Amino acid sequence: MIAFWISAALLAAGALALLLRPVREASGAAREALNVSVYRDQLRELEAERKAGTVTAEDYERSRAEIERRVLEDVPGHEKESVSARGKGAILAGAIAVPLLAAAVYWSVGNPSAVTPPEDQIKGMVERLAAKMRARPDDVEGWKLLGRSYGVLGRFRESVEAYAQAAKRAPEDAQLLADFADALAMSQGQSLAGEPEKLILRALEIDPSNLKALALAGTAAYARKDYEMAASHWERMLPLVPPDSEDARTIQANVDEARSLSGQKAEPKKKSAAASALKGSVKLSPSLASKASPDDAVFIFARAQSGPPMPLAVLRKRVRDLPLEFSLDDSMAMAPQLRLSSQPRVVVGARISRSGSATPQPGDLEGLSPPVANNASGVRITIDKVR
Repeated sequence: MIAFWISAALLAAGALALLLRPVREASGAAREALNVSVYRDQLRELEAERKAGTVTAEDYERSRAEIERRVLEDVPGHEKESVSARGKGAILAGAIAVPLLAAAVYWSVGNPSAVTPPEDQIKGMVERLAAKMRARPDDVEGWKLLGRSYGVLGRFRESVEAYAQAAKRAPEDAQLLADFADALAMSQGQSLAGEPEKLILRALEIDPSNLKALALAGTAAYARKDYEMAASHWERMLPLVPPDSEDARTIQANVDEARSLSGQKAEPKKKSAAASALKGSVKLSPSLASKASPDDAVFIFARAQSGPPMPLAVLRKRVRDLPLEFSLDDSMAMAPQLRLSSQPRVVVGARISRSGSATPQPGDLEGLSPPVANNASGVRITIDKVR
C-alpha cells in the first residue's frame, strides 16, 4: 500500500508540468521526457520500498506492472495542444485529482486489484466512501479524498461540499485550501475570481511555498490580465522545483511569457539581480550526517535581520549536493514586495527537510549565519542543529 501511495503522489507531481502552460503550445517531446523521468522515479522509489521490506512481493509486482503499463501508454508521441488561460482550470482539476481518485478508491475498498475498475464501479466506490464519511464526519483525510474523487467524476458541487467539510476541521491546511479553491473554481464555470482566489491567497499566507497555490494564484492573475503579478507568483515556484528540470523549464517559460505580455524586459532585471547576489557555501556537520539521506531536500534561504520571517530568497538543492556553493538574488524572491535587495542586513540559513516541505518542521536540520550584508560574499553556513 505504501508503494501505491508513492506512485499516486509522483503521478500528481508529474502532472504539475501540464498545469503551467498558459497559452503557449506544449511540446509532445517534452511531455514524453517528463513522463519517462516520473516513471523512472516511481520505479526507483518502489524498489527502495521493496528492499526496505515495507511492501509485499505481491504489491511490488502489481505496482511495477502498473507503472510499466503506464509507460507504454504515455511515452508514445502526443499531439501538440494549445491551452487557454480559462481552460487551465479543467486541466488542473483533472491532473491533480486523477491519481488521487485511485487512492480514494483503494482506501474505500481496501483491495489493490480494484485500483482501475470500470466507471460504474468507480461511482459505486465513491458513493460508499461518501457513506463512510457521513458515519465518521471528523475524518479530515477522508473528506479530502472524497472531494478529489468527486472532482474527477465532474461532480464539482459535491466536491466543493466535501472540501468545505474538510476545511472546517483543518482551516490551516494550505494544500487543502488550494484544492478547495480549485474545485470551487470548476463549480463556477472554471473561474478563479472571487471566493476561489481568496482561498488561494489564504493558502499562501499559511504556506508561501505551496506549489499548487502559487500556480493557481498566477493563473488567476493571468486570467484578469495582471501579467506582472502572474509572473511574480510563477517565479516564486522556481526555487521550489529541481533546477534544470522539465518543471523548472515550463515554469520559466510561463514567467517569460507573462513578463513579455506585461511589457517588462527580463534580461536587464536578471543582470541586476546577478550583480547584487549574496554568495557563500553550505556544508553538513559530520555529527548530523547520519540523520540525513542523500535525497532529502536542502533549502538555502535569506531572511531579514529584523522584519517579516518570510524568506527573501530561496534556493532548493539536495543533501547529495553538499557541500556546495550558493548564490541568492532577487529572482528567487518569495513575494514581489519582499526582495533580497530591499533589506540591507539579512540572516542566511540552510535547512534539511526530510518531508521535502519548504515550511520548517520539527526534526529538520538547520544552520544559520550571523547577520550579513544583502550582497555579501564568502558567507559560510554549517548545518549543525536539529529543530
